[in-house]
Amino acid sequence: MEATPRLRKKYTEEIIPVLMKEFSYSTVMQAPKIEKISINQGISAALTDKKLIDLGVTEMSAITGQKAVPTISRRDVSNFKLRKGNAIGVRVTLRGVKMYEFLDRLISVALPRVRDFRGINDKGFDGRGNYSFGVTEQLIFPEIDIDKVNNINGMDITIVTTAKTDQEAFGLLKAFGLPFKNQKKA
Repeated sequence: MEATPRLRKKYTEEIIPVLMKEFSYSTVMQAPKIEKISINQGISAALTDKKLIDLGVTEMSAITGQKAVPTISRRDVSNFKLRKGNAIGVRVTLRGVKMYEFLDRLISVALPRVRDFRGINDKGFDGRGNYSFGVTEQLIFPEIDIDKVNNINGMDITIVTTAKTDQEAFGLLKAFGLPFKNQKKA
């Protein structure tokens, strides 16, 4: 039998009771939860060097523990010398155990390694309970070997929750331990 991730256990034992009290839910099923985490990395230099996509897939797979897939352009954009069908990035969507393990590593290991880190911005909510933020370099993840990195790429991380409002999503993510800059959300 597979062991329950630490954050999954924390969610069921600690976070749900706190959220039920804070937002006065009548049942446990009303408490918001994290559905998935989507990680996207745009690799603009891949237009000239196709091997960068393979390196991006390898790095993203190492970071997340799940095979990443290349992102393909849908249309031609002449200003960027982009053709339809070209690989322009890498993405991966995490659910279940891998999602909780990635979130745990992100909160406890990766984010504290960011230079001059004062917390992540609390303005990344979309109005429907989802939260997005960017990481400027992939080197903050311990799975990446600094000596083997050719070029530094950032990535966008989106945490999709079942929360109905931004306040509920903020309460959920804060309870998980995401280090926000401003601890008060209106």
